[in-house]
Amino acid sequence: MPDAPHPPLDPAPHTAAHSRPIILTLAFAGTTAAIMQTLVTPLLADLPVLLHTTPANSAWVITATLLVAAVCVPVVGRLGDLLGKRRMLLACSVPLFAGSVICALSSSIVPMIVGRGLQGMGMGVVPLGIALLRDVVPKEQLSPSIALVSASMGIGGGLGLPLSAAIAQYANWRVLFWGSAALAAVIAALIWFLIPDVPPGARGQRFDVPGALGLGAGLVCLLLAVSKGADWGWSSGTTLGLFAASAVLLLAWGSWEIRTTDPLIDLRTTARPRVLLTNIASVFVGFAMYAGMLVMPQLLQFPEATGYGLGQSMLAAGLWMAPGGLMMMVVSPLGGKLTNARGPKLTLLSGALVIAAGYALSLALMGSAWGIMLALMVINSGVGLAYGAMPALIMGSVALSETAVANGFNTLMRSLGTSVGAAVMGVVLAQLTTGTGARTFTSETGFRTGLVIGCAVALLSAAIAAAIPAVRQPTPGLRAAPAGAGPERSTAGA
Repeated sequence: MPDAPHPPLDPAPHTAAHSRPIILTLAFAGTTAAIMQTLVTPLLADLPVLLHTTPANSAWVITATLLVAAVCVPVVGRLGDLLGKRRMLLACSVPLFAGSVICALSSSIVPMIVGRGLQGMGMGVVPLGIALLRDVVPKEQLSPSIALVSASMGIGGGLGLPLSAAIAQYANWRVLFWGSAALAAVIAALIWFLIPDVPPGARGQRFDVPGALGLGAGLVCLLLAVSKGADWGWSSGTTLGLFAASAVLLLAWGSWEIRTTDPLIDLRTTARPRVLLTNIASVFVGFAMYAGMLVMPQLLQFPEATGYGLGQSMLAAGLWMAPGGLMMMVVSPLGGKLTNARGPKLTLLSGALVIAAGYALSLALMGSAWGIMLALMVINSGVGLAYGAMPALIMGSVALSETAVANGFNTLMRSLGTSVGAAVMGVVLAQLTTGTGARTFTSETGFRTGLVIGCAVALLSAAIAAAIPAVRQPTPGLRAAPAGAGPERSTAGA
């Protein structure tokens, strides 16, 4: 896609006033992309009828988006470093729009899966946006703006459910996708007119095609096994074969990446303790976030006759959960200020501990909708802090030529955490059941066990964050850079 005729930026970043439209545009783009991931949640029970298919086939409407996003996010990040972040942001808006239109026109399962896969390609806007902030935002605004754009993934997920539930309940389901197409068009226009053209940091390097294919194949096998293992059976030949194939493919990919000149992802950089531990913590934070997103709606919607369900409709449950998404929006800038004052490591540690506190609160207050809303507000406040700190830690440890792909890999780690969290929570809730006769459903013990697991995983992520090594204070105005990275502006303290 040819780039728009915007002049390249001067090396100096924009002023605070000029940066504000850029920050808001990138946050809006990330929120919209995240909303598209949860868009079909209210329709899941109706999809087999709407698309004339089986429940097993309709589940691919969710799985396709997950798989395509996992494969495309690191690839799009690398292309952003090579070709320019603005150009790739515009490129990501195209499949967001096209996928939404295809879904809106679909009456069968195959075009719906194709459209949902195209929507998954648009998830690359989040790491691209975070990396672009490093080039254009003044130092004093950088940490809060990174926190807001990074948290847009959680904000979109939290706000998308009640929004899509309301539209699905009171309008034709196709309105969901026509609305997302309109949002994608607005995003493309805002990027075209408001986002500046920044010279690519890795200009002149080649794109690692074998690395992209190897990583994509390994991730597809891994995520297919994780997301469909419960349906196929965890001990089935298909599931075990996919796990084995993913191990072989990812090991071969790692061997190639270490030996090639211009790798898709520099594994030597990702192996540095500061980057490695941040990515591992990201997996567990993603797990902890999704555990609540899976348990809380079911508690809210379970019949009151069970003795622990709260009997809410899908729309009402979404509205009770909406304040949690809003809390991420409120807390993210505060997390950026904490990062500026004390460094991203403390912000990540604080976020993980707040998530754990939210789960502890949910165990005490799960008997009321108000209690669940309050617990979700605490959990999502912690997610907002943690999600904002991770990119600051990553970008404080990689060269300018690797910012987009490094953030893409970190986004992938969060997504991997949510996938594993969904699989583990699904097993727990399916195994710990109660009921009479032929009807069985998740027991109160099952829900409490899920909340305890969420709390434990959050504490584990806090322990990993505490182990992230600190860095020495850089020279004023410079970021502590890896060898060979060159002088760069600081993203945060230790």
